[in-house]
Amino acid sequence: MSVSSAPVSAVDDRRWNSSAVVRAARATRVKLVVGVVLTLIVVVPILLARVLPVPDPDAQNVFLRLSPPGAEGHLFGTDHLGRDLLARVLYGGQVSLLIGVMAVVVSGIIGVVLGSLAGYYGGKVDAVISRLIEAQLSLPLLMMLLLVVALFGASVPVIAFVIAIANWPEPARLTRSMVLVEREKPYVAAAVVMGLRRFAILIKHVIPNVISQAVVLALLLLAQAVLLESALSFLGAGPQRPFATWGRIISDGQDFIGSAWWIVTLPGLAIAALVIGVNLIGDGLQQGSVGAAFRRLGRSVTVLPGRKNS
Repeated sequence: MSVSSAPVSAVDDRRWNSSAVVRAARATRVKLVVGVVLTLIVVVPILLARVLPVPDPDAQNVFLRLSPPGAEGHLFGTDHLGRDLLARVLYGGQVSLLIGVMAVVVSGIIGVVLGSLAGYYGGKVDAVISRLIEAQLSLPLLMMLLLVVALFGASVPVIAFVIAIANWPEPARLTRSMVLVEREKPYVAAAVVMGLRRFAILIKHVIPNVISQAVVLALLLLAQAVLLESALSFLGAGPQRPFATWGRIISDGQDFIGSAWWIVTLPGLAIAALVIGVNLIGDGLQQGSVGAAFRRLGRSVTVLPGRKNS
């Protein structure tokens, strides 16, 4: 009978499955599933609004004004002008999502570029960009948005650009902190020894290693951008008519909240579901990347050398 050495785990499957790391992994999966479901419930009908059998969102019928949900074939009811509320929520969601996506893309590009330059080059470049970030964060956000919209108009591109300018410090700060860590790693020093220029190292090697975290943050910024657009529209500074936005629908229905609660409640639920869903997805992705590293570490440290008869 020969004796050979083989790795023997010091923790059995039952204890491992009840550990804090595994419980955190289960919670992360639940967050991702719930977030994806909530997001799809809102986003899919919005994207398919033009092919779904819904009425014209601007078609008025005063004889059916303030009809409750389900009355006369109107699933979400009608507003004070007899317009189908479901159609207005779906088409308004297209405008809100368009502004949110445009704002996230622009703010993400600005934030990643400036944050990468600040973290990699340091010195005066870092000082200037850091002061810009601090100055931006010190401004009252909503007041700044209202001022810029009042000066340049309330068109969709202007509002998207204004929200992007308001949100770029977040990806910039995150990217800067990650680049500060990446630039000290051996592969950067090896690339310098091989003769690569610093800018080429930043573009080809450093940024690809940090971009995934910036994408996760962009999901969280999408929820914030939708909320900002809804707030602007509620205050009358959003995209002007004929665009139907979630904030304007709620603003139009606030005078009828006592007699027609659905005009305010149902668009509000759509906003809440989208924001909660996107936040859960972003939070789950962040925890998932960290949790995967801990699970790999946990498996490795619980395997101890032992002996096995064969």
